[in-house]
Amino acid sequence: MPKRQSRPATEFTVDADEILQEITRIAYLITRNRRHDRVRSVADVPLDRAAVMVLGQLAKVGPVRTSELATTLEVEAPHVTRQVQRLEGAGYVDRAPDPNDGRAQIIRLTPSGKAAAERIRQAGTSAMQAALAHWPTQELHELATLLHRMVDDFLAFTAQEETDQPAHHRVERERDIPAVDR
Repeated sequence: MPKRQSRPATEFTVDADEILQEITRIAYLITRNRRHDRVRSVADVPLDRAAVMVLGQLAKVGPVRTSELATTLEVEAPHVTRQVQRLEGAGYVDRAPDPNDGRAQIIRLTPSGKAAAERIRQAGTSAMQAALAHWPTQELHELATLLHRMVDDFLAFTAQEETDQPAHHRVERERDIPAVDR
């Protein structure tokens, strides 16, 4: 990890606290039921939030094994399996033999799934564009750049934190998180 600049602990604590509060607030606003219902309605995709996350991730990464999808989403494989079954029943995904291992299967979007994922992405993007329409282009670019950097740094920190933690603590923590929140 890159070396951190040192600064007064109180200044950093205040900034970190404010950042966490605002991220928590926006996460709530983006993931609450009313917002999901609006995106689902605009996109005409009758899926719950968990299935939408799986659909979106498949659109982003392409065909993948269920275990790899679970790792990417940082959830347990049975959670992804349930969502994949729902998506398969709706005609949004199908299974195919893994070209690298004939014993395994990959999950891939169907044409209907690709179209649904794109409609969901467009509905979310349109809402964000409308909310930030008054922002100058340069500030939008700076925000996107800083958010990418923050997420990358947070992921690196989290990965390091998990490798430093005894395995039994990781398993216990994962069991405590309800499937719908993961």
